[in-house]
Amino acid sequence: MRKRARLIYNPSSGKEAMRQHLPEILDILELAGLETSCHMTKGSEDTIQAAMQAAEDRFDYVIAAGGDGTVNEVVNGLAQAEKRPVLGILPAGTSNDLAGALGLPRDLLEAAHQLTRFQIRPLDVGQANGQFFINIAGCGRLTEITYEVPSKLKTALGQLAYYMKGLEKIPQLRDIHLEVEAENFGFSGKAMLCLIMNSRRVGGFENLVPDAKMDDGLLDVIIVKQSTIPDIIRLATQALRGEHIHSNRVIHFQADRLTVRSREHVDLNLDGEHGGTLPAEFVVLRHHLQVLA
Repeated sequence: MRKRARLIYNPSSGKEAMRQHLPEILDILELAGLETSCHMTKGSEDTIQAAMQAAEDRFDYVIAAGGDGTVNEVVNGLAQAEKRPVLGILPAGTSNDLAGALGLPRDLLEAAHQLTRFQIRPLDVGQANGQFFINIAGCGRLTEITYEVPSKLKTALGQLAYYMKGLEKIPQLRDIHLEVEAENFGFSGKAMLCLIMNSRRVGGFENLVPDAKMDDGLLDVIIVKQSTIPDIIRLATQALRGEHIHSNRVIHFQADRLTVRSREHVDLNLDGEHGGTLPAEFVVLRHHLQVLA
C-alpha cells in the first residue's frame, strides 16, 4: 500500500509562496509514492484540529507548510495523539527557524524533494502549561516582536518586517523581574529576556546556542541580565557570530524541567505566537515526535 500524507498549509505564510507552488509540490510528493491530500488552514484552532484529525485518521506523514507559527500549531495537534504521524516541514514562512535548524532548504520545491528522501530523526518537544512548542519559548519585551508584526507586513517585507519592529522596540526596552528555578540552577532578579530553546536557531540568528541539539532531552536556557541599550546592541552583534554566549551579561544552562515566574505581568512567546503569561512550568518530552530532516 502507498503511504498517505496530509499537507496542512497556511496560504498567507511568508510571501504566499504556497499558492504558487502547491501543484508542483503535490506532484513531487505523488511521484515519490505518497498519496497526498491537502488542508488549507483558516486559523490557529483550525490548524490544530486538522493535525489532530490527521493523526486520528492514521496518516503516515503530516506536512506543515508555513512559518514557525503554523508548525507550532501542527505540533500542538500531533503531540496530543497517542499514535503520531511523522512530521514534515515546508518552510513557507518568514523566519523558518525550525526548518533551518533541520537543514531544510528555503526553496519550497527543493525542500519538497528533500522530504521525499524520507530521512527520519527523533525530535524533542517542549511543553509549557499544557501547550507545546517545538523550537523556542521566551519572555521579555524583545520576544513580543514576532506576534506584534502584522501578517500583511510580513507578507510584503519578509524578515525585514521583524528587524523594523525590533528597531521600533529599542526605545521601549526595559528589564523585567524573573525567578527561574531548575534542579541545579536558580536565578532571581532583573533580566531583559529569557529564552528556552530546543534548537540553536531563533529569529534568523543561526547560533544563539551553538551546541544545542534537538534530540538530547534537554532545553537550552539563555537569560540576558539587566543591560543598557548599548549592551543589548553589542550582544545582538555578538549573537550574529555566536559569541554572545561568553558575555558576562548572559547566563546559559540546560535543564529538562524548569519554572519561570515574575512579580509583574509578563507575556509568554511560544514559537513566535502568544502563549499566555507567566508563571509557567517548562518540560521537555524527549523524542516525542519523528521528523523528516
